Amino acid sequence: MVEEGERAVLLDERGRKYLVRAERRLLHTHLGLLNLADLLGVPFGGRVRSHTGREFVVLKPRMADLLQKMRRLPQVVLPKDAAQVVAHTGVGPGDLVVDGGAGSGALALFLGNLVRPNGKVVSYEVREDFAEVARENVRLAGLEGTVEVKLKDMREGIEERGVDLVTLDLPSPEEVVPHAEEALKPGGYLAVFTPSVEQLQRLYPQLRKGRFAELKTLECLVREWEVKEGCTRPSTRMLAHTSYLTLARRI
Repeated sequence: MVEEGERAVLLDERGRKYLVRAERRLLHTHLGLLNLADLLGVPFGGRVRSHTGREFVVLKPRMADLLQKMRRLPQVVLPKDAAQVVAHTGVGPGDLVVDGGAGSGALALFLGNLVRPNGKVVSYEVREDFAEVARENVRLAGLEGTVEVKLKDMREGIEERGVDLVTLDLPSPEEVVPHAEEALKPGGYLAVFTPSVEQLQRLYPQLRKGRFAELKTLECLVREWEVKEGCTRPSTRMLAHTSYLTLARRI
């Protein structure tokens, strides 16, 4: 049952999604006004109606919903790219992660959800406005005890040691590579997001000078399919290039 103040996802008949809190106020939607107090006592999987009689399914929020609906200032690392980090590093419960460039906090939340309950993500950010939005999103996800946002420039050093994974989403990641090398434990991973080839060309010499092995760079392209009766085909739109992901293992 939805309790007062609890968050819920509302899914309308068109597939539009709303992340709301059960409280005494009106939500304006394309399908009419919805009194969010009507959510109180409704079981997850149940339904509520707008003033026009249109139905909304009530669902319990998952991390994927929070990442999709959280507040954003800068561009975020998308799930398709964040998932590649997990697939290639095996990051999981109990790990210590240092995240360079918190931005709005999307990657920190994605990884924080995986390392809890005993792991930790420390996310560095140089801009105070970005850091505050990231902290707001950490609270939204209920990860206050797992994700910490530091207002600090990683180019001045990484304070943590024995780190399992360092992620960098910075304009000049090559400047942080020596600090990442010192912070990582042997066998730990460095994952670097770089939108441009020029950044890759600056990054690789630093990696090759350091104690890193298993260097590789990849990009993840995602294309959905349109499945209709009598016409099933690839979508004309796709999530193409967002960033190159470079992975390296500390030795």
